[in-house]
Amino acid sequence: MTMVINAKKRCAWCGDDPIYQAYHDDEWGVACHDDRRLFAMLCLEGMQAGLSWITILKKQDAYYRAFDGFDAIKIAKYDEQKIDELMNNAGIIRHRLKIQAIIGNAKAYLKVTQNQSFNDYIWGIVACHQAQTPLVNQPKNLADIPTQSNASVMLSKQLKKDGFKFVGATICYAYMQACGMVNDHMSDCDFKYTKI
Repeated sequence: MTMVINAKKRCAWCGDDPIYQAYHDDEWGVACHDDRRLFAMLCLEGMQAGLSWITILKKQDAYYRAFDGFDAIKIAKYDEQKIDELMNNAGIIRHRLKIQAIIGNAKAYLKVTQNQSFNDYIWGIVACHQAQTPLVNQPKNLADIPTQSNASVMLSKQLKKDGFKFVGATICYAYMQACGMVNDHMSDCDFKYTKI
């Protein structure tokens, strides 16, 4: 199901919120190969646990400011004083375990990127790794979009094994959608389906 805007259709899930629409039109489903962005999106998807994605989108800039632009080297050095400072930051979700997860994820990121890029690590786990191109689904309505897949289960297991947190199979599937590892734009989405 899509909605018509200026005679063009876009996926209905983004509704009429301009932030959601911009995310849909410019980011969601577009293949990302930038290490820092891939790391940031993994952390942000984890922050979504128990919340709506629009909540995180609205706080995305605040997260980038609070976590040093998602520089893993800096984040891995955060101490209890920094955690307390983050717990007082009204711009982000003030959840101690989630804040600690980002710090732990930075440490895990640094370990897995000692001998390879994060891009190669992440894309190498999912089924589309050989060409680093998205898996293309052809959903006709929202009910056709799964919440997880074999690839997201595999990604979740590997990430957990390597020390990442808040990376369940459902979060990993949303991450795959966000970073363009899977194209779940509606098959009649004029904005993106045939463009990615």
